[in-house]
Amino acid sequence: MSFLLTCSSPCDLTNEYLAERNIEYIPFHYKLGDQELLDDMGKSMPNDLFYRKMLDGYDTRTSQVNAEEYVTIFSRFMEEGRDILHVELSSGISGSVNSARMAKDILKEKYPDRTFEVVDSLGASSGLGMLVSYLADCRDQGMSLEETARWAEENRLHIHHWFFSTDLKFYIKGGRVTKTAGFVGKMLSICPLLNMDYQGRLIPREKIRTKKKVIREIVQKMEMHAQNGKDYEGRCYISHSACFDDAAAVRNLVEESFPKLRGKVHIFPIGTTIGSHTGPGTVALFFLGDERND
Repeated sequence: MSFLLTCSSPCDLTNEYLAERNIEYIPFHYKLGDQELLDDMGKSMPNDLFYRKMLDGYDTRTSQVNAEEYVTIFSRFMEEGRDILHVELSSGISGSVNSARMAKDILKEKYPDRTFEVVDSLGASSGLGMLVSYLADCRDQGMSLEETARWAEENRLHIHHWFFSTDLKFYIKGGRVTKTAGFVGKMLSICPLLNMDYQGRLIPREKIRTKKKVIREIVQKMEMHAQNGKDYEGRCYISHSACFDDAAAVRNLVEESFPKLRGKVHIFPIGTTIGSHTGPGTVALFFLGDERND
């Protein structure tokens, strides 16, 4: 490989998928009760156990990788003579990209002959993962690090992120939904539909009654925004937090609606970094589409 492609663990893919594509990842940290753990895609704690513990009342708290950690990790790669393209969690929801850029500035002085670029994905979960997957395609097709980084900057806002949740408990707990709104939402079976805007921020868009209707609506958003509409030929990823059946229902409807998809829809678990904030019951849909401009 001409360069090393890395990303942060909230890409919400799997260890197997990343190994197959020759992508390295840097784990974030989180705290479950009094236990400090790494977001290592289920190796140190299986995702289903993590969500069960949340439901049992364990508090969760996340922390990003700091600049010193990034320097240590990336130094090891650079000492092996590797150039690095690193793709980071959206600056709209995390300051981790600043840590990566600080590390880049430090390492540029220490390794002046090495190339190191940091891309703000303006994405999260398997949307970040989708961007990294397309960048692996660029690398494997022979594009240089600089060309691949430019492709990322030019195309990151074409990756759509649509989310819905069927359980508002942890949105209320985290202060993203008021207790009153959460109570009303539960009584009326409201499932909020959200997406990421052009600044990589998670924005509530619609309040939809019943799970069945929100599943139909999230697929309709794909019909509205996907490249070439129902003739979309790109990748489609879904991630979920302990609600596989809901994710599978979205997948089935997507595959029915988009017969020209590039392979089957991939379903991935939402990892502990993103899941610490959503709790169980969230489904996210990712695809290439028109440019996010609001």
